[in-house]
Amino acid sequence: MAPKEKPEKTFATMSGIPLKASYGPDDVRPYAEIADPGKYPYTRGVHETMYRGKLWTMRMFAGFGTPEDTNKRFHFLLEQGQTGLSTAFDMPTLMGYDPDHPRSLGEVGREGVSVACLEDMERLFRDIPLADVTTSMTINAPAIFLLAAYIANAENHGVPAVKLRGTLQNDMLKEFIAQKEWISSVRPSLRVIRDMLVYCTREMPLWNTISISGYHIREAGATAVQELAFTLADGIGYVDLGRQAGLDVDDFLPRLSFFFDVHNDFFEEVAKFRAARRIWAKVTRERFGAKNPRSWLLRTHAQTAGVSLMAQQPMNNVVRTTLQALAAVLGGTQSLHTNSFDETYALPTEAACTLALRTQQVIAEESGVAAVADPLGGSYFVERLTDQMEEAAMAYIEKIDQMGGIVRAIEEGYPQREIANSAYQFQRQVDSKQRAIVGVNKYRDGGEGDKIPLLKVDPIVEKAQIEHVKLVKLKRNEATARAAIEAIRRAAAGDENLMPVTIDAVKKGVTVGEVSDVFRQVWGEHRDPAYL
Repeated sequence: MAPKEKPEKTFATMSGIPLKASYGPDDVRPYAEIADPGKYPYTRGVHETMYRGKLWTMRMFAGFGTPEDTNKRFHFLLEQGQTGLSTAFDMPTLMGYDPDHPRSLGEVGREGVSVACLEDMERLFRDIPLADVTTSMTINAPAIFLLAAYIANAENHGVPAVKLRGTLQNDMLKEFIAQKEWISSVRPSLRVIRDMLVYCTREMPLWNTISISGYHIREAGATAVQELAFTLADGIGYVDLGRQAGLDVDDFLPRLSFFFDVHNDFFEEVAKFRAARRIWAKVTRERFGAKNPRSWLLRTHAQTAGVSLMAQQPMNNVVRTTLQALAAVLGGTQSLHTNSFDETYALPTEAACTLALRTQQVIAEESGVAAVADPLGGSYFVERLTDQMEEAAMAYIEKIDQMGGIVRAIEEGYPQREIANSAYQFQRQVDSKQRAIVGVNKYRDGGEGDKIPLLKVDPIVEKAQIEHVKLVKLKRNEATARAAIEAIRRAAAGDENLMPVTIDAVKKGVTVGEVSDVFRQVWGEHRDPAYL
């Protein structure tokens, strides 16, 4: 009896795009369609010389404990050479609850910084020159409150809103797709974003009002293709929102930015960034008729994949993060955060944060990759993979268009189902050892792994923040605060822009929980239909 032949091993990217053993000239489209760096459709980068002219912004995500704790970390990172601030908020803040709310119990200051009022914002950015730094705030459902507090604090220190530079995530579409941190349902959430987009377009020309985030989509289990497609579909939804509000696309498109994950499949990640720029350039120019070349540019921040970090053999995470950071740089990101190796256990220590930052600095200063724009451009493999990523992502975008757009697709649960299926398939591959993860299902050392120091948030933080927010409410003029809350209620129930009344309320001592409660009362609380 003849022995059974082993099936030939097949190779594919993490998204399932099949890979040939080698690539050649026949796999590459004419160079004129690819174009030079800094030229439409920006496949090879948004700037002609890329990092020769200016290195990417090294923006390390930070936030824990009290505002003073995070302020200290901000100063530490700036002293280490970080070039932009990125703020992580705790779960109560992300969900729009004050520290003294029963749902906040046990979560205050745990996974980010607690910010509930204007005084907290002042403590958070104390002695930081707001006119000179760029600040990113990863906040969504209560983003209007945090932006209002940032503006009010800056004005109190003599910096007008027109001079503020930074980015607000403010991407509720991806919350309903993946991250699940919300207050009200999809359409009321978009009403708030609409008001912020209009206000910032007219009053804050240097501020990026929405950072359209694929990061959380990928972390929820999406493939690189799905991350690319659903993120750009969200972007299309926000452009439609701005147009419906009466804005000219060239007035607000240059202030939209993107935020992508960077996972382990090195070349697929490089191709993803290249395809993203090309798709967005075509969409903004051909679909939306943008005439300003700055409107065609996809400007993006990137962060290495948190979901790829493993608790087993945690020092391996340094290697994973390094490869991911290099892929982001070779893909042409404008801003980058590198995760710390200890984040599967706890918030990162200062030593782990420093190593993560040094990873970027070594790539920038010692590897030589910053000397040439798009050094992988022209690679038969990379160019073909870029085309395949574009084709696969556009198939998703076209299906979403046929469904009536991204809002309708989300309401029907389409992207959520696609991501859930991908996450399930990935885990099956890991469990069956079809997909190797070093130290987890292959090359295990049989022990508990490396012992590493961990950052621990003192439980006294929660008590201190509860007492502080109660004191803020006691010492404010209650009648004035109540009048400001009612002004927000009237605006939410009608069509008045919510930004001015929210800024006024923040200045009068109104808290994040109180603003969010107005939205809950006027529009109702959202419940995930998957759990009803």
